[in-house]
Amino acid sequence: MHLTREEERLLAGEGGEALSKAMEVLLAIGELNNARRLIPIASAQVSGVSYKTIGDAGLEFLRDIAQSGARVKVLTTLNPAGVPLESARELGFPEEFIRKQEEILSAYASMGIVTSCTCTPYYVGNLPRFGEHIAWAESSSVIFANSVIGARTNRESAISALAAALLGKAPEYGLHLEENRRGSFRVEIGAELKGSTDYAALGYYVGRHYQGIPVFSGASPGGEDLKALGAALATGAISMFHFAGATPEYREERLEKVEVGEEELRSVWEELNTCEDPDVVTVGCPHASLEEVLAVARLNPRREVWVFTSRQVKALVEEKISNENIKLIADTCMVVAPLEELGIKCIGVTSAKAAFYCANLSKLKVRFDSLENLLREE
Repeated sequence: MHLTREEERLLAGEGGEALSKAMEVLLAIGELNNARRLIPIASAQVSGVSYKTIGDAGLEFLRDIAQSGARVKVLTTLNPAGVPLESARELGFPEEFIRKQEEILSAYASMGIVTSCTCTPYYVGNLPRFGEHIAWAESSSVIFANSVIGARTNRESAISALAAALLGKAPEYGLHLEENRRGSFRVEIGAELKGSTDYAALGYYVGRHYQGIPVFSGASPGGEDLKALGAALATGAISMFHFAGATPEYREERLEKVEVGEEELRSVWEELNTCEDPDVVTVGCPHASLEEVLAVARLNPRREVWVFTSRQVKALVEEKISNENIKLIADTCMVVAPLEELGIKCIGVTSAKAAFYCANLSKLKVRFDSLENLLREE
């Protein structure tokens, strides 16, 4: 891979050990993927934030970088933390977990990273332009950026996204290249999709059974539908999709066709549902938008609903929420928070991504359904 003179100096350690290690990471990834060079990026989104997922080893790694004095070169935002920072103690999260989580965020902040703690950076100011190169981690934000916004990023890991942020560059391969962004196969939707939960089920089925870039047709999704579809697709190995009439890089072309109908969607409901009566109903995976929060409020729930969102959206809407059953929770989500340590055993979700990871990461039982059905009184 070709390096500029400046990049060679950084690799040799002239910019400090942290930047040298960052160069080593990007060089290794680039050479593995036959990248020709590093290219400038406009922003980064870094995962590896929750203490639940990175543990003490991750915290020590971040401490070392922070103490080196290295700082990011581009706008960089953070994924959700493991606890809601303002109400963690009130909700009963373990004190040691809270303390370690605060240390993680302090380390990131010392690098110049915006501690946004959301998986929807495009709602809080990290909004790339069409065609712009970025380096984002967190699968749902990656697929949204590629598909709905039309920015260009591979699915970075926590370490590679941080390395890219520190250098302001990423290896040029994969979805950074025009020729790799075309559709691989066409999905004809043979079922009625009534809301974002149905789009999530569609995405989950396709993501678990196919690889490549799917091209969807046969429905008219809204913005929240596209977000739910993408998050579910990304539970597999898919990092981009096209949707006829809805995404900016969609084009008509002849592709192999697959049909996803009622039977395929039914198999998703059967796989993901493992309990009937959840201990708590949750919304916001990916983090809820202003529109989604207000939709919960309009349903006027009579049982407790935890709505996970960014602190910016929470600040905009919390004064409008009068129903005490609606708990607005910022900075974390049901996937990366240790809900099992709060005694929760069964969780209600509207997101196929949340259903998959709550079951596999936290070993929770799950009821996956539309919000209306989850709140319906028997």
